[in-house]
Amino acid sequence: MPDSSHPLPGLAIIGGGPAGLMAAEVARTAGVEVDLFEAKGSVGRKFLIAGKGGLNLTHAEPRPGFDARYRERGDAVAAWLDDFDADALREWAHGLGVDTYVGSSDRVFPTDRKAAPLLRGWVRRLREQGVRFHVQHRWLGWANVGALRFDTPDGEHRVVAAATVLALGGASWPQLGSDGAWQAALVASGVDVAPLTPSNCGFDIGWSAHFASRHAGAPLKPVVAYWQENGREHAQQGECVVTETGIEGSLVYALSAPLRETIARDGVATLHLDLAPGRELARLQRDLGKPRNGRSASDHLRRQAGLSGAKAALLFEVIGRERMNDDALLAATIKRLPLVLKRARPVEEAISSAGGVRLEAMDARLMLEAMPGVFCAGEMLDWEAPTGGYLLTACFASGRRAGSGAVEWLQRNALL
Repeated sequence: MPDSSHPLPGLAIIGGGPAGLMAAEVARTAGVEVDLFEAKGSVGRKFLIAGKGGLNLTHAEPRPGFDARYRERGDAVAAWLDDFDADALREWAHGLGVDTYVGSSDRVFPTDRKAAPLLRGWVRRLREQGVRFHVQHRWLGWANVGALRFDTPDGEHRVVAAATVLALGGASWPQLGSDGAWQAALVASGVDVAPLTPSNCGFDIGWSAHFASRHAGAPLKPVVAYWQENGREHAQQGECVVTETGIEGSLVYALSAPLRETIARDGVATLHLDLAPGRELARLQRDLGKPRNGRSASDHLRRQAGLSGAKAALLFEVIGRERMNDDALLAATIKRLPLVLKRARPVEEAISSAGGVRLEAMDARLMLEAMPGVFCAGEMLDWEAPTGGYLLTACFASGRRAGSGAVEWLQRNALL
């Protein structure tokens, strides 16, 4: 098509999630003209859905423990948090008229637990500050002349920006806009991109049809999970849920990174569950060794081990009905029930994704080494974190870092 590119006076931001909106706020506060482009009909859709059950904005865990939640990217994310950490995020929300509180698990929520008032107030303030929003503009990559290409209801639209911040999300929840389609354009431009993989996700085990049909959706709580990582065994208590194909839930999500990496290395990962964390093995052995007096194995489990429903059915599923009379085996399995995880669920079902633009492909201000003047932020970067407010905090912080980096670059190159 003929070149009909429209020049922009300042910064183009592509993506209307928290990272993109924060980059817009930083740049506009510095006096930079900002045009923000969003593929969907409105901004912040994933942010709204994430807050549907109560917006977990950040976490009250002190640093450096907070930084360690980002695993091998902890040092890099720590630099972003030095500029904008959990306390700064809470203060920022307060500036929008949204007060927060620390819940019993140290997760931080707005007092009304809602995402919509915060997003509405934020977008309203950005509009009042002069940020120009362009919705239904799906980014297609770059034209040969370096112009940004967008698919719009009126056909393809091209713009030329002095600088660009890409905040396009990962590959989870594609129906909300984060579909990872941006990968091809960046790879073609020489940017090093790690494949997007599921994070904070469930795993397939392969239940029998009998077990799946009766217990899919059943919670397992409380349990203690044991897993291997870096040659050491780790343990964590929490809750999970049986699915039609395997297991998911908050406890499993928290372990998704090491479990996914083990599967990639070994083909499978074994997760052990303690189904009765309040009972010692010796006590279980004594209790289960009591005479059954004609009671069924299920009734015996309920009376002597306090297990019923999905927990009891898991024992039948793993060791088989014929071995349920072996009290020593039964007790040992209750305390260390092995679940062989075969694969992570597809990234489209995951809460977030790992992989993305490698941090080594960018400078400290999150500008692409291969593409001067182009910055990246948010979940499209190669980092991951557990749920609990850590994901959102890093998205906000990286957006702030990229936005300020773009301002510095524009100033240094006399493009303002």
